[in-house]
Amino acid sequence: MLRDAWLVAGKDLRIEARSRVALWQVVPFALLALVLFAFALGPDRTSLGKAAPGLFWLAVLFSSVLTVQRSYAIEAGEGTRDGLRLSGLDPAGVFLGKAAAVALELAVLEVLLWGGMRLMFGVTIRAPWLALGAAALATIGLAAAGVVYGALSAGLRVRETLLPLLVLPIVAPVLLSASRAWTAAASGAVGPGLSWLRILGPFAVVYVVVGVALYGPLLEAG
Repeated sequence: MLRDAWLVAGKDLRIEARSRVALWQVVPFALLALVLFAFALGPDRTSLGKAAPGLFWLAVLFSSVLTVQRSYAIEAGEGTRDGLRLSGLDPAGVFLGKAAAVALELAVLEVLLWGGMRLMFGVTIRAPWLALGAAALATIGLAAAGVVYGALSAGLRVRETLLPLLVLPIVAPVLLSASRAWTAAASGAVGPGLSWLRILGPFAVVYVVVGVALYGPLLEAG
């Protein structure tokens, strides 16, 4: 399973490295979203600083939908998914590989967005380990949930519009918890921040387990 996950993740990442879709589309979209949020809130640095964690994770959330859509778009060619089914790869390994590739792309995006947020909003994180822990759990949860629902909608003609409708309500706890955890990390309030990690952790674990268990049937149904 882990060998197959490594193969699938490597395949997806090599395709993205060659096409550079994430670099030229997803990253500018996320940065533009931050700029528009800043314009909407006005020039008050205090208001921007308070809203920055929520705006950051909102941009990541929208970008995760685009990243998952791209992950399945590269397999939308005629017979590509049939070839994946007949390849003999472990479905659980395929899920883990695709989720790992999406998570890595999101992690790179978050680093770039953090630089943009520091530049525009002037936010300082007083508890970096709390912010990193929340980011890791939120990224895993977003990637796992996105890949699960991406597989559910992949075989449908309306997958581009259906995927956001499926994913966005489900990952609302990630948006809320990651935003609150980062707000706590920015203020140095470790105790309240840890309580939000207790939501992010189970969410990530549940969707990883669900993906490992159900990706095979979802792949066959697609």
